[in-house]
Amino acid sequence: MKKDKIIVVGAGLCGTLLAVRLAQRGFKITLYEKRWDMRDEEVDAGRSINLALSARGLMALDRVGLKEDVLKGCIPMRGRMIHPLGGSPFISPYSGRSEDYINSVSRPGLNIILLNATDKYENIEVKFDSAVIDVDLEAAQIRYKDKNGDIHIDTGAIVIGTDGAGSSVRRSMMKYTSRLLFNYSQDFLRHGYKELSILPTENGDWKIKKEALHIWPNGSFMIIALPNLDGSFTLTMFHPYTGEAGFNTLNTEEKLNQFFNAYYPSLLPYVPHLSQEYFENPVGNLGTIKCYPWQAFGKGLIMGDASHAIVPFYGQGMNSSLEDVRVFDDILEEHGSDWETVFSKFQDARKDNADAIADLAIDNFHEMRDHVDDENFKRKRQIEMQLEQKFPDYYSKYSLVTFKPNLPYKDAKHRGRKQDELLLEMCSKDTYADTNLEEYYKKLMNLSL
Repeated sequence: MKKDKIIVVGAGLCGTLLAVRLAQRGFKITLYEKRWDMRDEEVDAGRSINLALSARGLMALDRVGLKEDVLKGCIPMRGRMIHPLGGSPFISPYSGRSEDYINSVSRPGLNIILLNATDKYENIEVKFDSAVIDVDLEAAQIRYKDKNGDIHIDTGAIVIGTDGAGSSVRRSMMKYTSRLLFNYSQDFLRHGYKELSILPTENGDWKIKKEALHIWPNGSFMIIALPNLDGSFTLTMFHPYTGEAGFNTLNTEEKLNQFFNAYYPSLLPYVPHLSQEYFENPVGNLGTIKCYPWQAFGKGLIMGDASHAIVPFYGQGMNSSLEDVRVFDDILEEHGSDWETVFSKFQDARKDNADAIADLAIDNFHEMRDHVDDENFKRKRQIEMQLEQKFPDYYSKYSLVTFKPNLPYKDAKHRGRKQDELLLEMCSKDTYADTNLEEYYKKLMNLSL
């Protein structure tokens, strides 16, 4: 057993995975979580947002031996089912390769699997109802408040903050701004989100296509739906706060029903309980957090949403946080407990990639709202699917990000944007025919990157 004691703040997906991996390496872990043990009480309604688990997250889960257990609770999603206003639904596959798909997974369900895994290690202690209120980063010491309001102190060899977008560890870093030259930005969308649901049939079946991520696009706003194992779908409204479609505007049952009749008529029959859920469930904010550095004095580190929170529109927020753990583990394997070196190399390896996927997530927000039913966009996706079917070494931008887990996000972003630019130019000029495929392939593979 190694002597180093590691304090991990935040028992969400990133923190629990990190704790398990560090325990497997023999470290002693104390994992602090400000909330209750979710295995004892249900998560607040309207705050979960189903997650899209893909190759990067699966690689990280495989590192600790949990991949197969997690996949048992997933539903494959092989493409986007688009429901255009006034048009017929159509499927837009994620890839031209049949083996490429993403997985709908419950956030609390996945978190529970990871928490159960921590129970298997005597060298992990999990302290729930323990809110970390301050961190002395130079001493690797935390102050935390228990559920009775009493204040306690704990000290480790290092402190790692995996405590989400509102990270207390990151806030403690900001106290050293002048010494660390700490940069921080928080950029909110003018949109929020609200959860609804489609309930299962009386037989427990799904009322709409099961193996798809459904989108009802409407220009500046949309609703998406992800399937659940019980036959239900979790719907998420992504709407502005103000204007005709704004959450602040849709403040009566009459306005809400009129709006859905006008903009979501094909969805309305599946949500007879619309008003109840809409007015009961809260509106959440959507924002991007960027900061640097991620480490302080070789004693404190932040990772996951604490260092790079992103909007959910590429389905990579969880995957990038889990990938943080895998990359950290690779660096730890090489450098051992030289924490200052490990922390520095980790932030150098991840910062540009975290910024890249944050930018791509904003791109995809506009794509999902505005372009999924655009003719040139549909034509581009058709060509991409055919290219991936005929040329296995070709990957669209989406596939580069989602299905090539060893490719850094920054490289996927750079190459993918170049490919998109060329394909959209071709779509606007050419009369498409199958005979163009080889020509398109050669041009795409010869791009100057």
